[in-house]
Amino acid sequence: MKILSIGKKLHHDGLDITSIEASSLSEHHDIELYTYVIINGGDGTIRRVLRQLHNLDKMPIFILNPTGSFNVVAKIHRAPKIEKVLNVIANGKTPKTQKHHLFKLNDEIFLFSAGNMGDLQHIFLSETLRFGILRHGILKYILAVILLIPAHIIMTPFMLLSKNRFFIFTPLRFIKKFGSFYGEVKELTIDLENEYNMLELDGDIITVHGRHLHIKQAGSVPVVTQ
Repeated sequence: MKILSIGKKLHHDGLDITSIEASSLSEHHDIELYTYVIINGGDGTIRRVLRQLHNLDKMPIFILNPTGSFNVVAKIHRAPKIEKVLNVIANGKTPKTQKHHLFKLNDEIFLFSAGNMGDLQHIFLSETLRFGILRHGILKYILAVILLIPAHIIMTPFMLLSKNRFFIFTPLRFIKKFGSFYGEVKELTIDLENEYNMLELDGDIITVHGRHLHIKQAGSVPVVTQ
């Protein structure tokens, strides 16, 4: 049994753990030989790793070691401490897993969040504030919310009525659809009316070329849970 750790060097007596940087993942061509893949980082790191690995013929079990600011995916699955998971594996047991559903937006993968409404403004301002004492932790996100409250109050009703604005947040899937807000994703096409567009995906800001977005489900991956 082999374990791959992405983004942080990990060691555990009795376990064969190979550690690599996330930036070198594309050069690592034997992922299917690993039983477990540990992703060290926040939601953006998880998304970028799964973007490269979600089409593997033999899918490893993913272990989340949340070190980001928000860690929504880890909270959804109540990800246990990495030491606890490694101890379970070292004792010859298989940790409990859940499926995490993936979604595809054109050529991109996202895990729970996508949009060009207030979420995009919030992430953009939060990343602008990522320096000094605000660099780590959630304080920059809280400050960004406070600073954007007036804009959100004025703009959100208009955005919810717009055909070329959208916000997807699947942890609120009990709200299937409310205007341009989607808690549930099946298949969706959106005309943005512009050829170059900035979007938020799981806390990342990306640029999409082309006015049409095609959003659909893209399978699932096994994630260790409590």
